[in-house]
Amino acid sequence: TYKFLVVSLSTTRWILGSSCSVAWLIGWALILEYTIGGSTVARGISPNLAMIFGGEDCLPAILARHQIPGLDIVVDPCAAVLVFIVTGLLCIGVKESTFAQGIITTVNVFVMIFVIVAGSYLCFKTGWAGYQLPSGYFPYGVDGMLAGSATVFFAYIGFDSVASMAEEVKNPQRDLPLGIGLSLLLCCLLYMMVSVVIVGLVPYYAMDPDTPISSAFATHGIQWAAYLIALGAVMALCSTLMGSILPQVPLPSSLQERICSAPFLRCEENSSSHVSTSISTKQPLLCEPDDSTVEKKEARWGWVLSKENRRKFAGWSIMFICIGNFLISYAASSLLLPGLLRYSLCGVGGLLLLSGLIVLSCIDQDDARHSFGHSGGFICPLVPLLPILCILINMYLLVNLGAGTWARVSVWLFIGVLVYVFYGRRHSSLANAFYVTTAHADEIGRSSGYSLA
Repeated sequence: TYKFLVVSLSTTRWILGSSCSVAWLIGWALILEYTIGGSTVARGISPNLAMIFGGEDCLPAILARHQIPGLDIVVDPCAAVLVFIVTGLLCIGVKESTFAQGIITTVNVFVMIFVIVAGSYLCFKTGWAGYQLPSGYFPYGVDGMLAGSATVFFAYIGFDSVASMAEEVKNPQRDLPLGIGLSLLLCCLLYMMVSVVIVGLVPYYAMDPDTPISSAFATHGIQWAAYLIALGAVMALCSTLMGSILPQVPLPSSLQERICSAPFLRCEENSSSHVSTSISTKQPLLCEPDDSTVEKKEARWGWVLSKENRRKFAGWSIMFICIGNFLISYAASSLLLPGLLRYSLCGVGGLLLLSGLIVLSCIDQDDARHSFGHSGGFICPLVPLLPILCILINMYLLVNLGAGTWARVSVWLFIGVLVYVFYGRRHSSLANAFYVTTAHADEIGRSSGYSLA
């Protein structure tokens, strides 16, 4: 599980280098996230195809899985072929693949509705046998549920990738938040209802890990439904595979042309405060908010803080909140720790979290957030309460991940740090960036005849 960080821009170059390094690590972690998600989804297609053909032995040899002798490595040619096909389809263009994606999504929704309706009928007929367990209805408690949710969090991969295709949307500042929120809500409801039904049909420990839904219907003697669900699962997995590969493919041609045609500008301000422009091929133009739009004469509770002091207070408060969230999550997850130590960690973490929340609530946010991307764009509601709550939940999920997961992620991030130190920062396009205020950037854009976003 990987999360996004919000880093404030600054005019100093060491802050720029710090921001670029964090951005690099985020992108590097996202590559791992989408790769693992895509490979997991692609791997699940072969068993469903085998069920359609009548079993693993009936699957054509060119598509069947093969194990390399002596290495305990399973090769899945079907998954590899599908990855190439989906990648080629996405490289043709997002708009061109929208029709195919729409068909797959429609079929997927109808199959899940069938699973919910037919499965509910079978569950009521059999008395929800899957929930009649000797260990009780909730055998692993809340900690087990959250640990499981942290493990399968990659099931929601794809929603954040919508933001990477903002240039394909006509009204991104409105459509992107609504699209992500509504699709997330719909998928979450479908996921939960399907899970409730399938666990009611077959106990969780007796499920087939490769084909859980179709096998659940097959065990109740409805073989035709198993074939239908297997076909729908193949199409659903292909659709999910598109969402996992989409952020890794090359930039769309329309966006690439727009980037290549944008000029690199240099501006100089003379003694009469008149802005002049000239074309430069080495120094790209970067904008920072104008002090007139950022500074406020008064702040809440009578505090008067400059931009620098406000950001310092905010930075320290966010650090205290993150530490407090970690202590609370660790204490809540570590059941083997002595009770006194757990309560002490929770108390210290709670004090740090509360102090950070109070300071952030008293500090006004930068007005420049209203001009982020496009005027009238989406602004996170209930700041800072909602972000703090999200950090706490995500921190708890991260703490519950296994040691092996953290080891593999650490190795991947270490490789990313080496790539950035020895290559990335030396070849960065922002190495010679030239900074101007937002107001001057707008004037430069108008005088030069180019539109800068």
